[in-house]
Amino acid sequence: MSFWDDLDLLLDSPSSLSVTSNARGTVKDKANFKVEEDVAALKKAIEGIGTTEKTLIEVLTQRSNAQRQLIAKAYEKATGRALIDDLEGDTHGDFEDLLVALVKSPAVYDCHEVTKAIKGGGTTESTLTELFASRSNKQIKAMSDVYVAETGKLLLHDLKSEVSGDYGKALLILAEGKRDESSGVDAAKAKADAKALYEAGEKKWGTDEGRFIDILCHKSVPQLRQTLVEYKNISKKTLQESIEGEMSGNLEELLVAVVKCVKNVPAYLAERLFESMKGLGTTESTLTRILVSRAEIDLLDIRAEYKKLFGYSLYSKLESEVSGSYGDALKRLCGQD
Repeated sequence: MSFWDDLDLLLDSPSSLSVTSNARGTVKDKANFKVEEDVAALKKAIEGIGTTEKTLIEVLTQRSNAQRQLIAKAYEKATGRALIDDLEGDTHGDFEDLLVALVKSPAVYDCHEVTKAIKGGGTTESTLTELFASRSNKQIKAMSDVYVAETGKLLLHDLKSEVSGDYGKALLILAEGKRDESSGVDAAKAKADAKALYEAGEKKWGTDEGRFIDILCHKSVPQLRQTLVEYKNISKKTLQESIEGEMSGNLEELLVAVVKCVKNVPAYLAERLFESMKGLGTTESTLTRILVSRAEIDLLDIRAEYKKLFGYSLYSKLESEVSGSYGDALKRLCGQD
């Protein structure tokens, strides 16, 4: 039995799709924060002969995002140059990407990750899937607002021209950021939805993908959790197993991601981190995105789920997979167990 098949604790555990506190983050506001001191240290690190990576890491990974925004403003005022521009000019590769990500606000960073995924030749569906399955309505709205402000266009409009078919249909519903947020659960409705899903998949020849998309992309997290429990009662299989058996490609990946995030966002992201460091080579963009975007939300939970799922700590895996200044900065964000 896989970790994802266990639904016993599901109905009582909190969901990070609705949690707003940052108590489960690894990065907190720095006490006795003095913006002028940080700006002076960064200036010296960047303008001196050779860049002092250690200082950049120390300042940028150990301040909250709100504090980093103040640092960036004060830096520009003091030097007449944007901190991001100086970091881009002075560092390179994955280390540069990580530092630049840290200086952006969460909504701007999410927005730029989506833009990167839909720009250029081909679309990076795995990034879009991760972002829209794991973000709350509020985060999706904030990212969409940045997109309009920066491009003058609607994010939904540009996504529409990049994704198609049932995958596109499901992704666009998620990207509207209008998932029901009520906390109440209608048990009879959950039973009816579970039955409808069973009849749209397992029970019929061919699959009614539209039914799956409609229920999974619109209903609230508590309601869907109840539906998952009811589905297993009817089908004797989990909904995830049914989706994996009935569908394929990007749609399967997206709906499985939605089901996993309804159950446990940190465990879903822990799995994404594991995948990004599996086999030959490392997908640094995924590592950077998850550690930066979750450092103040639920990285402590992601670490705990990682250890539970894979038997060793995320920190120890980072130690063996990433090196240099980039590795040092990631490990500072992660924090030791």
